[in-house]
Amino acid sequence: MTYKTILVHLDGRARNAERLDFAFGIAAMFEGHLVGLYAPGVARIPSYALAEAGPTLRELVERRRAEAVRQAQKEFRDAAARRGDAGAEWRISEADPAAAVALNARYADLVIAAQPEPQDEPGVRSLAEEFVLSAGRPVLYLPYAGRFTTVGERVMIAWDAGRESARAVSDALPLLKRAGHVHVVAFRPERSDAAHGEEPGADIAQYLARHGVKVTVSRYDAPDVDVGNQLLSRAFDLSVDLIVMGAWGHSRLREFVLGGVTRTLLESMTVPVLMSH
Repeated sequence: MTYKTILVHLDGRARNAERLDFAFGIAAMFEGHLVGLYAPGVARIPSYALAEAGPTLRELVERRRAEAVRQAQKEFRDAAARRGDAGAEWRISEADPAAAVALNARYADLVIAAQPEPQDEPGVRSLAEEFVLSAGRPVLYLPYAGRFTTVGERVMIAWDAGRESARAVSDALPLLKRAGHVHVVAFRPERSDAAHGEEPGADIAQYLARHGVKVTVSRYDAPDVDVGNQLLSRAFDLSVDLIVMGAWGHSRLREFVLGGVTRTLLESMTVPVLMSH
């Protein structure tokens, strides 16, 4: 398996340039085809408001929307030219961003998206959650702060022997095979109901070793600290540039409900995080 089609979600925000540069870097790493999907979501103005405001407001809204599209497309084309990637593909969707990403992800190997920012409105913040739960593909989240010149050289796998973790490891194999070293860390394995085996992490380490991955195994349990923050602390101690983990969550009455560890990482990640559901 490799990443031959990579989808990057673009929304016209300030850090689109960093996300594009990161995505082109991943595409170059795997000699893959990059698809830039501009799906910012459209602010819907009620028809009665438009009618009362008259054609002036409608024209202003359309002009601003068209200008945002032009600017985003230029940014994408300029990045492709800098990278010498003439085959990079530009797409636009006015659909709900989560639905647009889910649809286009069906034909991709990897999705690249942004971590939500603290000042984002709840609707915008929930998009990142929906991406990983609905895309059916691994989602590689780029933190909203910092620059990341390397990814996947030193990797930490947050292992709990669950279905989501197993899926994440499999989805991350193209990156894991290239890594200088991979740390499998079992967090609070004694408290988990999962079938870790006699030695937590040993079985998945053996699986990875058969794929040629350089791997070590450890366990981590800091009393009175939730697993999400344990994970962030251990990632810092190991100086990793990528975290791989399963994303737990489900849909309830049209709302996406995330597990605590997944939500903590989406809120507080300091390095790129590859999640699978």
